[in-house]
Amino acid sequence: MRYRRGTLAAGAAALALATMVSACTGAGEVTETGDVDLNVSPGVTDDSVIIGTHQPLTGPAAPGYLSISQAAGAVFEYVNAQGGVNGREIDYRVEDDMYDPSQTIDVTRELVIEQEIFAMVGGLGTPTHSGVLDYLNDEGVPDVFPSSGALAWNNPEEHPLTYGWQTDYTKEAKIQGEYVAENFPDQPVGYLFQNDDVGEDAQAGLDQYLNNDVVAREHYESDNTDVSAQIAELERSGAEVVVCSCIPAFVSLALLEAASIGYEPQWVVSSIGGDTATLQGLLANFTEGTDAEEVPADAFLEGMIITSYLPRVEDTEDEWSQFFSAVWEEYGEDAPLTNTHLFGMTQAVMFSQALKAAGEDLTRQSLVDALESQEWQGPGLVPFVSSDGDHGGHQGVYVVQYGAGNEIEMVQEARVTDRDGGPIEETDFERVPPEELDFHD
Repeated sequence: MRYRRGTLAAGAAALALATMVSACTGAGEVTETGDVDLNVSPGVTDDSVIIGTHQPLTGPAAPGYLSISQAAGAVFEYVNAQGGVNGREIDYRVEDDMYDPSQTIDVTRELVIEQEIFAMVGGLGTPTHSGVLDYLNDEGVPDVFPSSGALAWNNPEEHPLTYGWQTDYTKEAKIQGEYVAENFPDQPVGYLFQNDDVGEDAQAGLDQYLNNDVVAREHYESDNTDVSAQIAELERSGAEVVVCSCIPAFVSLALLEAASIGYEPQWVVSSIGGDTATLQGLLANFTEGTDAEEVPADAFLEGMIITSYLPRVEDTEDEWSQFFSAVWEEYGEDAPLTNTHLFGMTQAVMFSQALKAAGEDLTRQSLVDALESQEWQGPGLVPFVSSDGDHGGHQGVYVVQYGAGNEIEMVQEARVTDRDGGPIEETDFERVPPEELDFHD
């Protein structure tokens, strides 16, 4: 595993990328008609395969998301220790884009052209990954499991090599909206959301069930940590339920600001911000040196309703949570295991599963064929779709409520839906345990 940071200026990087899109650069063979030949194997030798990713190892998003690549790296180390996949070790290259779209362009260029990765795996962020989406598809690089719930990753006609992974923001929000409508009927609802695709896509789902109950819609900008005005407006509006489509740092900031003015709504938090272990760490950091320094993090989190689709660290009886805990203990960093770690670990297992199914004669085409024909049986707790016409990834969420002492109560079993106006349905999805999933030699 290798961690590096790109350095070229944004203008030069953008110019370089624009030039590369129209040229054959060694990533794959581009025919005269513009079609990409996938019967190629860059980064593949008899004993290794190089994959890459762009991640925020530094910068404002690092505190919430640095652990994703660290945890994925731990799983790949575990896989390699078992003999790899079809006799090949996974060489995982992680480039730091600082959650800056201009840097994403730079580091993606380096991964594809200079390091000749076989596939991009888990590239993180909607604004960052959107900037390299066309490039990866034009260059014939399989773009596997972007770390974001944006709808753009499920567009096989325009981007046939991009395969979504995360439950998209609209599907998740639909299930949240129905849950709130059924369990908090006629209560005034407020939205707090990130002012980008996260917020836009989430509102599209929530509004299908809550539009008539919404009394406030407040957004935040990810580069402005002052949310006092938004929380004050939510309180003034009378919102008794607040649905927060927010990343962890802003969930924490919102909770602290609400507590400081005595505002106590029912918080409903989406999966992107609902990692309670990460929230506890952020709350401890944010309250240091303040009047709230002695207040336990549980006091802010108790009663929070969270939607999720993956195993959770709080569920110590779950076989996959137990497996990931053991892998982290042996191959991970010296840090507590969080649900954000499990995000990266689950991604790594599922990519390894696809790589195994792609066979010994590994090409980009065989990987695509494996992705589109795979029978996915975990580690996630909801069905997963990755077919020729649907690259949607996880198809729904379940609902839990957090209690003091890291207690998690399942308050609604997994349900699935679409990103349009279709129904929300229960599912009988059954996972297999780690020892039965074929993802390494």
